[in-house]
Amino acid sequence: MRELVERGLDEHGVIRAKGATRRSVTVNLRESPLSWLASRGLLSARQIEAGERLRADYERAQLAPSVTMRWAARVDGGAAEPDPTTAQLAAKQRFDGAITAAGPGLAELLWRVVCAGEGLPAAERAFGWPTRAGRVVLGLALDRLASHYKLP
Repeated sequence: MRELVERGLDEHGVIRAKGATRRSVTVNLRESPLSWLASRGLLSARQIEAGERLRADYERAQLAPSVTMRWAARVDGGAAEPDPTTAQLAAKQRFDGAITAAGPGLAELLWRVVCAGEGLPAAERAFGWPTRAGRVVLGLALDRLASHYKLP
């Protein structure tokens, strides 16, 4: 089932629920576990923004496993990988800083739910936690992440 809404993008490419933006995008609210929780009012706006910033940096840094080969034109005949762009490197540094700020334990849950798109029940089983404990821990992790990003 799809639940489509129109959302604005800010200058950093982060999805915003409200505010004056130059561009907009159609979002399926049931696409990720974070947006599923947000659509049911289980996360605050500050937590949602922190999670979206982390996910945006993860995607921009291209840290997800690649399913296809990356073709690049070789002009020097070498076998070395092409240099990543400065935007990609900056996004990786921001992502690494945010994950470090979350701390051990919370960082793993953030990566599983926000970046990898794993549902909370699956993450709870992987960690051996009781049912619905993941939502509380995710809230704490997103609060710590929001403090790292200095969100109001």
